[in-house]
Amino acid sequence: MSLQDEVRERSLRDPDGFWGEAAEALEWDKRWDKVLDGSRAPFYRWFVGGRLNTCHNAVDRHVAAGRGAQPAVIYDSPVTDTVRTITYAELQDLTARFAGALEERGVGYGDRVILYMPMVPEALIAMLACARIGAIHSVVFGGFAAHELATRIDDAKPKVIVSASCGMEGTRVVPYKPLLDQALAQSEHRVDACILLQRPQAEAELTPGRDTTWQEAIADAAPAECVPVEATDPLYILYTSGTTGQPKGVVRDNGGHATALLWSMKYIYDVAPGEVYWAASDVGWVVGHSYIVYAPLLNGNTTVLYEGKPVGTPDPGAFWRVIAQHGVVTMFTAPTAFRAIRKEDPEAVKMHEYDLSHFRALFLAGERCDPDTLMWAQDQLGVPVIDHWWQTETGWSIAANCIGLEKLPIKPGSPTKAVPGYDIHVLDEEGEEVADGQIGAICIKLPLPPSCLPTLWQNDDRCEQAYFKRYPGYYLTGDAGYKDDDGYLFIMSRIDDIINVAGHRLSTGAIEEVLASHPAVAECAVIGVHDAMKGELPLGMVVLKSGADLEEEELRRQLVQKVRDDIGPVAAFKHVAVVGRLPKTRSGKILRGTMKKIADHEQYNVPPTIDDPAILEEIDEALKPLGYG
Repeated sequence: MSLQDEVRERSLRDPDGFWGEAAEALEWDKRWDKVLDGSRAPFYRWFVGGRLNTCHNAVDRHVAAGRGAQPAVIYDSPVTDTVRTITYAELQDLTARFAGALEERGVGYGDRVILYMPMVPEALIAMLACARIGAIHSVVFGGFAAHELATRIDDAKPKVIVSASCGMEGTRVVPYKPLLDQALAQSEHRVDACILLQRPQAEAELTPGRDTTWQEAIADAAPAECVPVEATDPLYILYTSGTTGQPKGVVRDNGGHATALLWSMKYIYDVAPGEVYWAASDVGWVVGHSYIVYAPLLNGNTTVLYEGKPVGTPDPGAFWRVIAQHGVVTMFTAPTAFRAIRKEDPEAVKMHEYDLSHFRALFLAGERCDPDTLMWAQDQLGVPVIDHWWQTETGWSIAANCIGLEKLPIKPGSPTKAVPGYDIHVLDEEGEEVADGQIGAICIKLPLPPSCLPTLWQNDDRCEQAYFKRYPGYYLTGDAGYKDDDGYLFIMSRIDDIINVAGHRLSTGAIEEVLASHPAVAECAVIGVHDAMKGELPLGMVVLKSGADLEEEELRRQLVQKVRDDIGPVAAFKHVAVVGRLPKTRSGKILRGTMKKIADHEQYNVPPTIDDPAILEEIDEALKPLGYG
């Protein structure tokens, strides 16, 4: 038995003792009464009765320990030609003052603040400032369309929105203010105050009486002190796509979140306080929350905040330049980034222009990492390249190679084994465990460990329906896969219709709703098809209404634009096939899985429940002009 297995078994046998010891590494205003409370199962709670402040643990306690002069954040923006270092003492001052600015606008304990921000230090500061005063932040990725932002405004009902005049997509300037104004006009919930960071790349016109610039807001703000909150109080809401098209607000608590993330930095990533750690992600995604902001700062690391791309800003050597320049020891990014780098620089010529001798490990997550990409990165870097698996809902790894405990052998295609705290089972349709090597639904036996979602924002019923009802006593991950006879886990696909585009989970149902709203479309289906760069791309198939008088190329253009407007460019929606009919079962269910195999050039069996097998040949012919089928 490996050490990782031994530690995991102890965490499952004695969760109170295991996680109670881990929590001792934090500073608590009041010690917990109970480590794990299962009185409302499946809604478990961690560290009930305990009180602490996440911002204090991430910032103030390091300053108090005499480490105020250590860099906390390195902001590196090749797209604006900026490198800025913020020490822990400076971060404490900036966070306290912005927290004071929020308080002046009536924000306090339990209030929500939406952050619609680019990759700038102010995004991180605003998150910590909310945590400082017990407010709940909800970060919305800056590239999201106005409609998506509006749905989140109506669900979270924020008191204040913090945004910026623009973001940078590669070298392209994306104005945020018009999108923000549209979202506020569309939403039913009224927001009284907006704080806007003016960036020189595109300054925005303010709305009188509502908008204040960031610079004006902090100019005279009195610094705010840390407010202790219950360990079970929400720290943030992060919205993820739902199968209904209505976003799900994943809630993260304070105590369990801080405990698990701090533990992970030592035992999963093997990073010591004071070292430089880099998660090349975005603060709009869960990786940015956990491993750009909270975990590195809780651990006393220097975290890199990078505003740029892996290629094109300026070249495929961008990542290596950052690692070399700032002394990064461990990096975390998505496989998509390495596919892009490999495409541009297959011989890794740019990589070898930099001194990476201090670099120890590369972690990949966000979508399944194909073995070719992993082995290429490992061969070129000469360090362990570790695929690990987790979700927005968990906030940290479900399965990983915990190199802070021991370095297990790497099996390309596998995120290794379950992390301590997780009891993973692969189940069949009846809820029975399948044999090793057989694919089934990957589920986690309750209780989930600290940091995992306690519920969805103000919606216990939807949380239970989405995650706990299908297999009572288990959390349904929504992924399908198998374990091998060494206990290594292999994640193969989603078991529902969520597709993964460059690490971003998108609902095919939400895209279908957009397509179906076009007046010429009678019905439609969206599937995820394999893409060498992004992992998956959405492919739409539409059946036109009888008598629809619209040239196909123009229809495709309108549909692509409509998805871009309603969901956002993150969907990477480009391809639509016009078909005469969709393959269905006799009961009317569309055979998406079969269509996906056709599109990906895979062998498929004609489903026995299909109403007309000839439709599959029609689909094949319709997809060929698009490069599929």
